[in-house]
Amino acid sequence: MDTVTILLSSFILSVTGLFFFIWSLRRNLFERNAKGARTIFAAGEIGHVEDPGATRAGISALQRVVAHGGADNTQPDQGALRARLEADRSSAKPAFIFLCCAVVWLVLASFAGLTSSLKLHNPDWLTNTPWLTFGRIRTLHLNVVAYGWAPMASFGIAIWMLPRLLKTKLVGGRYAMLGAVLWNAALIAGLVCIGNGINDGMEWLEIPWQLGLFMVAGGAMIGLPLILTLHRRTEKHLYVSIWYMGAALFWFPILFVVAKFPGLHFGVEQATMNWWFGHNVLGLFYTPMALATTYYFLPKVLGRPIQSYNLSLLGFWALAFFYGQVGGHHLIGGPVPEWMVTLSIVQSVMMIVPVLAFTTNQFLTLRGVLAAIPHSPTLRFIALGGLMYTLSSIQGSFEALRSINTITHFTHFTVAHAHLGLYGFVTMVMFGAIYFVMPRIMAWEWPYPRLIEWHFWLVVVGFAVYFVGLTIGGVLQGLAMVDATRPFMDSVTVTLPYLEARSVGGALMTAGHLVFAFHFAAMALRYGPKRTGSVILGNPFAA
Repeated sequence: MDTVTILLSSFILSVTGLFFFIWSLRRNLFERNAKGARTIFAAGEIGHVEDPGATRAGISALQRVVAHGGADNTQPDQGALRARLEADRSSAKPAFIFLCCAVVWLVLASFAGLTSSLKLHNPDWLTNTPWLTFGRIRTLHLNVVAYGWAPMASFGIAIWMLPRLLKTKLVGGRYAMLGAVLWNAALIAGLVCIGNGINDGMEWLEIPWQLGLFMVAGGAMIGLPLILTLHRRTEKHLYVSIWYMGAALFWFPILFVVAKFPGLHFGVEQATMNWWFGHNVLGLFYTPMALATTYYFLPKVLGRPIQSYNLSLLGFWALAFFYGQVGGHHLIGGPVPEWMVTLSIVQSVMMIVPVLAFTTNQFLTLRGVLAAIPHSPTLRFIALGGLMYTLSSIQGSFEALRSINTITHFTHFTVAHAHLGLYGFVTMVMFGAIYFVMPRIMAWEWPYPRLIEWHFWLVVVGFAVYFVGLTIGGVLQGLAMVDATRPFMDSVTVTLPYLEARSVGGALMTAGHLVFAFHFAAMALRYGPKRTGSVILGNPFAA
């Protein structure tokens, strides 16, 4: 198959998708009162804001902003709220276990990342300890984030949302907790192997495949509550968040098993598979989980349905259809078939479709109530995370183009881009969701609201310094590398100030994570001043 045929096929597919979009538009794509979008609300709840992470003054300010936007003032159905409380209690224990694991992994990942960052501009530091050399500590950081913090936080939020979305008690929570034990035990063993120089030699896939079997088994058990609770659901309609969560829990084990199957991939095929997995685990696992979270908490906090429910479904199918071969653009210039790289570039550019679907939905849902963002910890993190998803995806689409990839490939620019997606989008969304969920899990409000602000500004400023520094440094590095008149060392020395900026940003982010971890521990131990206001009281751990 030649390049012209691939591009022509993609063009025909794009035109077909455009006609489908126009048809959906004529079928009230932007209908404000779509029934599916209202299923996450109890009768009479629309128009009432909800954010357990906010102070009482913040809740009042939120309500004033939403009411000014034209919300109604009917009273919610108390029976439905009591049923939701029972659903929250059923998911409290497994969600709490996942989130505790996530916070521990976040702290460990932060120190590993900061250590590896410092070593980039101070390479003689900590060279006498093998597991602290750059090659190992950086790999430890990647795996702790990829298989510790991000999935544990995602699983915890998903387990908590599941009974709410299906309007029934969680079924199979014990399977999920056992799955968490298997997953974390395998991860710990895998990290020990990596620290001792034992790994499978592929980025994102360093954990030995024998231990990967336990992670697959753990992931399967974590996914069981979705199937079991779906069978017992009382809500007929499956809200879009269920679509995203279900797809992510289905896609991940397939990706992992295919990528880790021993003796299946060799040579160039192995490199191709490596980036097929590396990109798809971000786009078909972390991204759907974060989008599911955003599509639930964004309208829930505001007390207003998402503006276009059909558009959210269009975004889901476009993501499922276009993302599968995006990773091939990492192999531009490599010994792989040209048509494969071209197909990857085309699909990378086509990812603009689901991204614009989400971006349009978020903008229209927030239209008229942007003033609510400063008053809600959940909204502050999630709205920023949604914006980062837009920027990351559009940047990725353009980065896949050969003319740009020639400069940015093999540079720190790629590192900045990866963090824009996994940190700027996924991590920010999970922070916001945790601020909403933990008070419901613990029946206890966050004891120190000021620490939430410290956390937000430390990670935002730190990430801005980190991202801007690596982006500029990466471009300068790439320009030096493609200039045949300049020695290679120019491409190294030109990055040093920007690598120092990376460490400054990383230090600020680590400080923010420590503030968050302390506040989380205080909440879990019910330490600090007791506050009451927006939390529905009751002991979720009661039998």
